[in-house]
Amino acid sequence: MDKDDLIPIGALAARTGLAVSAVRFYEAKGLLTSLRTAGNQRRFLRSDIRRLSFILIAQRLGLGLTEIEAELATLPQGRTPTVADWQRISRSLRGQLDAKINLLMLTKNKLDECIGCGCLSLTRCQLYNPKDRAGVAGPGPRYVLV
Repeated sequence: MDKDDLIPIGALAARTGLAVSAVRFYEAKGLLTSLRTAGNQRRFLRSDIRRLSFILIAQRLGLGLTEIEAELATLPQGRTPTVADWQRISRSLRGQLDAKINLLMLTKNKLDECIGCGCLSLTRCQLYNPKDRAGVAGPGPRYVLV
């Protein structure tokens, strides 16, 4: 391994936009691993920029740390992940992401109409949900969370 492939924690934090404490947090959770210098300073692989970027994106998509950890566990330690490694993660998450996209699209469309909450507070509810028909199907927004 070339020493140019190793970067200090401050450089990793600056490059990803995270605080140093956040990098340490993800390291403590086992989502990335540091190497130690003779002076006991943390050094990270340059490829950890990608790992942290994946974590940030996955969190914005609503994935929890447990799900993110499971996906990152499939990546190799000590070497830069290949395109095939990232494609495997992409395939693994595709169904989950498609379901989230579908729910967002359905919600976006239904918010203009009725989400089937049974509130009967809107004039339009008389058309879309007469006599609280949606309430028979169960609690919550029945036309979206079907």
